[in-house]
Amino acid sequence: MSRFAQVVGSPLLRGSLLCAAVSLAVASAVWPAVAESQQNAAAQDPSLKTASPIKHVIVIVGENRTFDHVFGAYQPRAGQTISNLLTKGIITADGQPGPNFSAAAQYTASATNPNLFEMAPGGKQPYSVLPAPNTGGTASTPSDTNPPPFATLAAAQAVEGSVLEPQDVVKLTTGASGLPQDVPDTRFGANTFNLPNGPYQISRVGPDYDQYINSPVHRFYQNWQQADCSTAYATPDNPSGCRMDLFAWVETSVGAGANGKAQPTPFTDQTTHEGSTALGYYNTNTGDMPYFTHLAREFTISDNYHQPVMGGTGANSIMIGTADAIYYTDSNGNPAKPPVNQIENPLPMAGTNNWYTQDGYSGGSYSNCSDLHQPGVGTLRHYLNSLSYKPDAKCAPNTYYLLNNYNPGYNGDGTVNTSTFTIPPSPVRTIGDTLLEKNISWKYYGEGWNTFVSSPSKSVYCNICNPFLYEKAIMTNPAVVKAHLQDTSDLYSDITNGTLPAVSFVKPGGLLDGHPESSKFGLYEAFVHKLVDAVQRNPALWASTAIFITTDEGGGYYDSGYIQPVDYFGDGPRIPLIVVSPYSRGGRVVHQYSDHVSIVKFIERNWHLKPITERSRDNLPNPVQMAAHPYVPVNAPALGDLFDSFQFPRQHGDGDDGHEGSGGGNGWWPF
Repeated sequence: MSRFAQVVGSPLLRGSLLCAAVSLAVASAVWPAVAESQQNAAAQDPSLKTASPIKHVIVIVGENRTFDHVFGAYQPRAGQTISNLLTKGIITADGQPGPNFSAAAQYTASATNPNLFEMAPGGKQPYSVLPAPNTGGTASTPSDTNPPPFATLAAAQAVEGSVLEPQDVVKLTTGASGLPQDVPDTRFGANTFNLPNGPYQISRVGPDYDQYINSPVHRFYQNWQQADCSTAYATPDNPSGCRMDLFAWVETSVGAGANGKAQPTPFTDQTTHEGSTALGYYNTNTGDMPYFTHLAREFTISDNYHQPVMGGTGANSIMIGTADAIYYTDSNGNPAKPPVNQIENPLPMAGTNNWYTQDGYSGGSYSNCSDLHQPGVGTLRHYLNSLSYKPDAKCAPNTYYLLNNYNPGYNGDGTVNTSTFTIPPSPVRTIGDTLLEKNISWKYYGEGWNTFVSSPSKSVYCNICNPFLYEKAIMTNPAVVKAHLQDTSDLYSDITNGTLPAVSFVKPGGLLDGHPESSKFGLYEAFVHKLVDAVQRNPALWASTAIFITTDEGGGYYDSGYIQPVDYFGDGPRIPLIVVSPYSRGGRVVHQYSDHVSIVKFIERNWHLKPITERSRDNLPNPVQMAAHPYVPVNAPALGDLFDSFQFPRQHGDGDDGHEGSGGGNGWWPF
């Protein structure tokens, strides 16, 4: 029996399936009967006045995986279409190179001019074989003092026993590499130094996909360069001309964190400790991603959902809250110039091939993208202006925008964070402000919050993942902080007590978020599984809930999908999105172009809210996409609001909210 069949046959998942089926029937049957009472209640509670039957949105955000990395081999239900590695013929269902394998070939390039950042460099030559993957910082052996993974089950239970179901805690004790750090990853055996030039299946490492692996580079300018975008490469299906063919070269030429240091000598394709990590993918046909595969087959996934910013966790997590980028400020909240060693300079050092001059000291970075003479800026702005629709760069004068990861301006206790490499408190509005002003309930539940407030160094909490932790208006109000920033233990209490807010943002801690090297995607699946089960066990809650499951960004992994540039900051590659609700389409794959801001747009449309600010991305229209090129908005830049992921009663989606949308027809809307 396959691993997937075993999981589906388990009592736990059978219970989930039964609950889902029963709850769907309950939702369909009771909706007409309860609609009037809910409308009456909505007159007193703005949280209940919605454009759809959805009264609760739960947004769960994992870490660092692209769509093809997770669903590149996924085969949808009959009648559905999908764009991935398998359907493009890049791979076969069993993970071998497909007839169109060369479409994903990677190239070396030449970027040696110290006065020019090259997004689409010349001198390209295909790899004969890929550079060997590298172990990077992956744990060699289990340890109870330096996880992951833990050496004993007791140690794992002490840290995460209350967050996972008991049968899943053991996953925190397995998956160490058994190899030194920063060496070629010989878990691939004879293929380690002979990988064909294209995507390869990670789960050939060891018996299954339960392995800690290296994390590829995915900083801002590196991510743009990996995509290799030029309108000279444009086609009707790919009008942005992003070839996605420099992932391995960027990994091995600069990697992450040059930070003003001289290029090491000697310099090889293993010096950056990455190799071709970015080309790895998992295979849903051979047992990988069993729970997410189940959810995809039962509910809805999107194959055109994107990270909103090129780069890493910080900037992409911020965009979930702001639908905008944030910037460096002085003590009065005005735009200011950051320290010189925190300003990005992706120009190659003299005598090197693509070794950046300054990669933003210690992980963060800023660019004044209004100044075409700033390093890297002119090249990217010229590219955006060459696009047929010429997107607004959204670069205010003399403003240095945060492009990567910096500590938020506040600590968990509300004090200003004065540590080095911290962005000052941000004046940029968030969706939290909008919800507060309209008295619509919301919370950000982050695992480890309670410990983070009292003992930050001992917590698994991800501070750079919380968009509200950056913002002055939120964090200077202790009552707002107490009411709206809470731990995942409070999430389960709210589910049990019937006090779940209208909008919930949920973030697992660093050991369970699926981040490669420090976590595993199976652990993220386990975190999500427990939460979905908890909602489904409450039929009344389940009947009015939509759960959006995604990742913050793609983590630098390869993806074959179209990228629509909407401003200076992105979009970036596709990432997974699963929509779980009694109203989400069973086993459907939706293609409307969207990114994290689409979740903001869903919230705004559902609760009749205006965009966060006049310049935020939630002002963009819904896409118009034609059958001839189904992934490309003809009215670019455009972002969907995710209403197409559902089937709602017509009276709750057709023309009562002031937003544009799909047409109706009798009965259910939209079709």
